[in-house]
Amino acid sequence: MRKSHNFKRITGIFLILTLMVALFTGCGIMEDFQGNAVTGREEADDFTSLGLSPEFDYEVPESLPSILVDQVGYAQGSNKIAMICGETPPDTFAVMDAKTGREVYTGPIEQKGYDDASGIYISYADFTEFNMIGNYYIQAAAIGQSYVFEIAEDPYEAVFQKAFKQYYINRCGVTLSTELAGEAAHNACHSREAQMKDEAMIKRDVSGGWHVDEIGSRDVNKGCQSVNSMLLNYELYSDAFGDEMGIPESGNGIPDLLDEVRYEIDWLLKMQDSTSGAVYDSVSSVDNKTMGYILYIDGITMDATINYAATMAKFSYLYQSYDLEFATLCLKASDRAYRYAEQYLADVSEAQYFFATAELYRATGGYQYHNVVKSYLTQNPDLDLENDFVFWGCVTYLSTKQKVDMNLCETIINDLMRKVETISYASKGSRLLVETNESRGGQAGILRDMTRLAVVDHIITNHEYATVLENHLHYMLGRNISSISYLDDVGGRNYRDIDESLGIMNQVDLNAELLLLLTAIMDDELVVSEE
Repeated sequence: MRKSHNFKRITGIFLILTLMVALFTGCGIMEDFQGNAVTGREEADDFTSLGLSPEFDYEVPESLPSILVDQVGYAQGSNKIAMICGETPPDTFAVMDAKTGREVYTGPIEQKGYDDASGIYISYADFTEFNMIGNYYIQAAAIGQSYVFEIAEDPYEAVFQKAFKQYYINRCGVTLSTELAGEAAHNACHSREAQMKDEAMIKRDVSGGWHVDEIGSRDVNKGCQSVNSMLLNYELYSDAFGDEMGIPESGNGIPDLLDEVRYEIDWLLKMQDSTSGAVYDSVSSVDNKTMGYILYIDGITMDATINYAATMAKFSYLYQSYDLEFATLCLKASDRAYRYAEQYLADVSEAQYFFATAELYRATGGYQYHNVVKSYLTQNPDLDLENDFVFWGCVTYLSTKQKVDMNLCETIINDLMRKVETISYASKGSRLLVETNESRGGQAGILRDMTRLAVVDHIITNHEYATVLENHLHYMLGRNISSISYLDDVGGRNYRDIDESLGIMNQVDLNAELLLLLTAIMDDELVVSEE
């Protein structure tokens, strides 16, 4: 083996020396090549290498700004902080007029240190004192500049309108006009009858409702969750929703939020079995290449049935002053679904049953409902307020005009306060001023927390909580380490440029919680301006 190895080395050295001699002494050889030279494209095509082809296909890494801002903007009089990423930031920053490029404000950069959740060093550029209306960007030496943002009296009004209008855009089974829907306008979709998934010969009209995906599916559970959040929003901030928000029902004397919710409620009524009171889970839309989209009605589920009972009772209670007859129809539908679910309580979660019962107690005052509510609250003194059904049920019990157990109400309030204090503390402990732990559900977890905080902030009007709410909206609008706006068509760098699944407004349940967050912040801004 050693002999063979030495032979290979000698042979290799010999070949290299031969090539070197040819290169440095081969003038005649070079002349021969020149005599038969080819040029242009032929030369490139005839060239052969030793099998090492250069590779020029690579992606240039995307350059992200190191200065993070809310890409929509900041309200006059509010806290205004830009965040700077990097271990050694410069000493100062400048606010620049986006139109003229002129420096309009300067301030010191405050180092905050390492952020464990994001894995980067964060510093703050605080320009709270600067309140001149206009469009600006932040600039710092050796760091660069931020995306453009606005300082305005009410920077979120357009986003609020857009989030609300998303439900009209998602309407199924109706023509959307160009006047109201713009580029999203289309003819009526999914208007044909749907067939039962397990019994194709049985068909029924389930047109209407809100799309929950791009192929036009509709879902009872997601629909109920969206309606619950929207109705909670209406209960807290009814003055924020007028009758001129740009939907077909505008101007009819009923707040447009209730009109929009009723569109979904009309569809939910179609999803209840007329005989048993049980509720079908969803409508699936399947693309058949020959027949086009085929609609299937998915089977009865207990989740859909008990959620339906709660939502229909909630809507009935809030809608009765506008249309008592329709509200009564919804209450009867709720009662029938509830009675069906009671036959199968082993398949119904206690939290869902508690929520539905709380809504029916508020709507009817029935003592049998109150007994169930009190039993649940007594047996669960440490309330799981992470659970939407527990949270909604507790808020409903606190707001009912029926007789309540004051001791249980005190327990609920104490648990709510502990919950939001935990949220507030965790947010202030983050350099980004937002708890971004992915184990809590990402954007969904953030919005869930903000819903709890918004309710308590409405009860006690706490400036500290208002600031936490605003910081979370800043995060969703670009003040995050990815410098992404998670809202549709908003901001200099939108989630659609990165990953379509990251959007909030295209998910009917999350969009409803976003709408509540926006309403709470805008309401707090009004309170501050009044002071």
